Amino acid sequence: MASKKREIQLQTVVNSQSLWDEMLQNKGLTVIDVYQAWCGPCKAMQPLFRKLKNELNEDELLHFVVAEADNIAILQSFRDKCEPVFLFSVNGKIIAKIIGANAPLVNQKIINLIDEERKIEAGEMVRPQYHEIVFVDSDAEDGEESPYESAEQLYSIAIIKPDAVIARKSLEIKKKILEAGFVIEIEDKRVLTEQQVRDFYSRLADQPDFEDFVLFMTNGLSHILVISQGNEEQPVWEETEPNPETETKVDEDHHHEVAPPTLRKEKRYSLQEYLERQHISQLCDIEESIANVNKFIDMFFPDFKSMKNLKLEKILALLRPDLFQEKKENVLGIIHDEGFKILMQRPIVLSEEEAQTLCKEYENEDYFENLIKKMTSGPSLALVLLRDNCLQHWKELIGPSSVEKAKISLPESLCVQFAVEGLPINQLYGSDSLETAEKEIQYFFPPQQTLALIKPHVTQEQREEILKYIKESGFEITQMKEMLLNEEAADKIYSKIKTKDFYKDVLEVLSEGLSLVMILTKWNAVSDWRRLMGPVDPDEAKLLSPDSIRAQFGTSVLKNAVHGSSNIHEAMETINQMFEVLVPENPEGN
Repeated sequence: MASKKREIQLQTVVNSQSLWDEMLQNKGLTVIDVYQAWCGPCKAMQPLFRKLKNELNEDELLHFVVAEADNIAILQSFRDKCEPVFLFSVNGKIIAKIIGANAPLVNQKIINLIDEERKIEAGEMVRPQYHEIVFVDSDAEDGEESPYESAEQLYSIAIIKPDAVIARKSLEIKKKILEAGFVIEIEDKRVLTEQQVRDFYSRLADQPDFEDFVLFMTNGLSHILVISQGNEEQPVWEETEPNPETETKVDEDHHHEVAPPTLRKEKRYSLQEYLERQHISQLCDIEESIANVNKFIDMFFPDFKSMKNLKLEKILALLRPDLFQEKKENVLGIIHDEGFKILMQRPIVLSEEEAQTLCKEYENEDYFENLIKKMTSGPSLALVLLRDNCLQHWKELIGPSSVEKAKISLPESLCVQFAVEGLPINQLYGSDSLETAEKEIQYFFPPQQTLALIKPHVTQEQREEILKYIKESGFEITQMKEMLLNEEAADKIYSKIKTKDFYKDVLEVLSEGLSLVMILTKWNAVSDWRRLMGPVDPDEAKLLSPDSIRAQFGTSVLKNAVHGSSNIHEAMETINQMFEVLVPENPEGN
């Protein structure tokens, strides 16, 4: 009887429509365990609920309810279902649903919602405009409902701070996040604006060193990640000892055996807890409150919802020599019309070894020797293509590897359309997997680094436009820091001209404010960055290269917005001096 009484105190019984309507008037958060009379509430979750109620309910904002689906009209869709269902009611609205006894997810959901309710009550935030759940018969949804939470995916925002980026800890942090079963949905590298830092870290605004912290966060490159728990992760639990009191017992109310909760060896941690246990939380700040996460996703990734639904992929494509020489423009036009973006391209004469590797599938054919001669006779065109589901779309567009097969299965494919007489193979090549694509792109387009500088006279708005232009041109901003370039620092960047008479004028321009110093990474980075900058004189740039950065943002030869290394050797030397890291020399050709 004692345990029965404790359960009633823990969870209020709602078994009629009038009690349901009354329950919706609760202040704060109500967690509803929806059950059917024939099987009863989910007892496995009650220890968690009791723990949360003891820890979180000092202000009576947290309520637990068991609701009988058989007697409440709105819960009709849950009748005759054996899987546990938990609903979350806030301010009279059912705003979330979790299916299954997923303790870590339910635990995190409750903690986040209670945290929000307390901030709302204290006047620290406005109540979010939640979308109320509309209940439908789950059988009519063809199994599309998420096994964890159908109302919304739980996300976290992580910011890897500038000192961690400079120390090259980003890859290590992301690797640990992925190893723990979390999913990085989207990421970006950028220098945070002052307003973004103040918004994200508003909870620290009262700290005495907050202004110094804002300066630190806006003076270097940060990595922003949107992270989810993933749908197929295996929960990680903490070691527990067997409890003799958890042996199978008979439920006196329902006359059937109730199995004890399954004992786990490890406990599932939130992202914040996991990073703390990995001793890297000081390098990476986390936001997990639902309302704040949604706000910051909109701030950092305004197109997140549409981008998340895209499966953007990069692959290597190749036009063999005959096709490249005779029909290049036709093929490139089709590639463009089919929605592919060409990120990089280069003509390349393959060595015999490279040709044999790319043509390995034909090595047992009689024409293999002739094929290798053809492949090494002149330049092929290598392309890096980007598109939603790029791998599959390219395979469908070009067709099978042989013309004979293509004529039967895909007669409208490019294989048939651009067939070459006397050579019965597809004149176009594509990576056969994303793993292969990554290796092939690295091989044919080896990354190169260059040093880039945005000068002090460029406004914050113009700087953001330039950074956007850099990313859209295919550069990766590998490192970045904002700094005042004194004569010693400027000498490292402008070593070639420091003996010139006009160098004192350069130093004067650089002393006017903070410059943004960057390492840009891309195949052919040095040449491509110089091309993107345009001629040194902005007036000349407007005539010869009107789309260049200097044409758009430069005002004079001295105040021409940007600077870059002249060659790969200068770039490596300057990067080593400015960022104090060893940059391995990349081959300039392949």
